[in-house]
Amino acid sequence: MALFPGIEGCAVIAEVAQSHDGDLDEAHRYIDSIAAAGAHGVKFQTHIAAAESTPHEPWRVKFSAQDKSRFDYWKRMEFSEKEWAALRAHATEKGLLFISSPFSDEAVDLLERVDMDGWKVASGEVGTLPMLKKIAATGKPVLLSTGISPWAEIDAAVDILRGGKGPFAVMQCTSLYPTPPEKTGLNVIPELRQRYNCAVGLSDHSGTIFPALAAAAQGIEVLELHVTFDRDDSGPDVPASVTFEELRQVMGGIDFMEVAHRHPVDKDAQARELEELRAIFNKSIVAVTDLAAGTVLASEHLCLKKPGNGLSAARLEDVLGHTLKQDVAKNALLSEDDIS
Repeated sequence: MALFPGIEGCAVIAEVAQSHDGDLDEAHRYIDSIAAAGAHGVKFQTHIAAAESTPHEPWRVKFSAQDKSRFDYWKRMEFSEKEWAALRAHATEKGLLFISSPFSDEAVDLLERVDMDGWKVASGEVGTLPMLKKIAATGKPVLLSTGISPWAEIDAAVDILRGGKGPFAVMQCTSLYPTPPEKTGLNVIPELRQRYNCAVGLSDHSGTIFPALAAAAQGIEVLELHVTFDRDDSGPDVPASVTFEELRQVMGGIDFMEVAHRHPVDKDAQARELEELRAIFNKSIVAVTDLAAGTVLASEHLCLKKPGNGLSAARLEDVLGHTLKQDVAKNALLSEDDIS
């Protein structure tokens, strides 16, 4: 169920969101660092304040001293079409997928002109069905977040995506910043796959690496993580973000798991490959004391010690009651030739 050409396994998308704080240079710096960390793509949010909000939109968290309202904040987060095109070109130059979440029809049109690689439908837009139809009609991959949606709302959105021209993934998400472990909903990931028979993923807001690795172990097709340069930075997304060192850890963990999944192990064959180690670490049947030929072996005559290149410890019960054919010294490993 590959979503993006050339990416096998789990596509890891690093979410900048508003962590650039309206600074274009900072947005470009994020692209460089995301590429250096080894992620597959960068994701932004495309806000056009007048098209998506009224001046009455309340703050989720009042974090900004310079913006009088949430509307003013969105206004400050806007980039021009030329600036978006430059960000897209930079991401492409760095080998990254360029993805954004639109929050209005105008933002969809802008991003189409920029020709980005895929869409992310934010949790609050799952019920904006006209915009979803417009996105689905583009034929580009769609990542559908589900952070605040009940099943019925997700069902309706998936029906629209199925009628579109491109692939899509439905992503488990919890819109709490940060998301505590008991609200992460890892159990929902297999439910999504069973319910929709499509690619699935996780959009994580925990601010840790653990849900990402747990979800990747379930074989998801896409993972989204918020990133930040510094946990002491300001902004609404920082508590839900991982650092770039943590992003590198996630990439390493996913690479490890995907290699492991591609190479199933035959335990018998593996044991044969490790025969030398078996001889070193396993135990053999050993004489507790000097034993004379003719001794009928009892439990008090024998013990189990390393190395494992004598009679196997697993055969101890079988050996009891047999007679020694020759003298055996203390601490000698019994062999087949010693018993009758």
